[in-house]
Amino acid sequence: MSYKDKFLAYYKENIHREGSDRLLEWLLKTDFFTAPASTKFHCACEGGLVQHSVNVYEVMMEKHFDPEEDSAESFALCALLHDLCKAQFYKVSSRNVKNEKTGQWEKQPYYSIEDVFPYGHGEKSVFLIERFVRLSTSEAMAVRWHMGGFDDTAKAGGFAISQAYDKYPLAVKLHLSDLEATYLREHGTSSVRNR
Repeated sequence: MSYKDKFLAYYKENIHREGSDRLLEWLLKTDFFTAPASTKFHCACEGGLVQHSVNVYEVMMEKHFDPEEDSAESFALCALLHDLCKAQFYKVSSRNVKNEKTGQWEKQPYYSIEDVFPYGHGEKSVFLIERFVRLSTSEAMAVRWHMGGFDDTAKAGGFAISQAYDKYPLAVKLHLSDLEATYLREHGTSSVRNR
């Protein structure tokens, strides 16, 4: 089963909130299922964004889901859509790279960023999701702060992230799942030519 097929199965099985059909319809019109998850770090390959989204969902369900306390719909919304901000965000460019064996310069593809809506990272994902589906406060906090200390606002020394993690366990669970998927499960998935 492809990552796109897994994503669609998880989405349709768990997300039934008003507007979720329209959100999925919009998502299918974007490059979400072919875009990379990054330009050079994790899943920097065609389909890397959907691969990463599925990986985060699977880690979150395996490691952090408590059926007595957690909502399967919240986990699916947050994990599958936390990086929605990366749809329509990357483009394939090319650059000249010297072939070490032949000494010749060759054009090679790479991903570059073309952010037409520079609204931040987590907050942009929340904004895009909420164009279609209403998030609970805890879901919005989880998506907003999924980057943890890698977020520019957190680096600036703000205490909002600490307060969000203290009040909303879902935010901590999403952040931990994002870290594990990125650094432990997606090792070696960083090439635009990795198709």
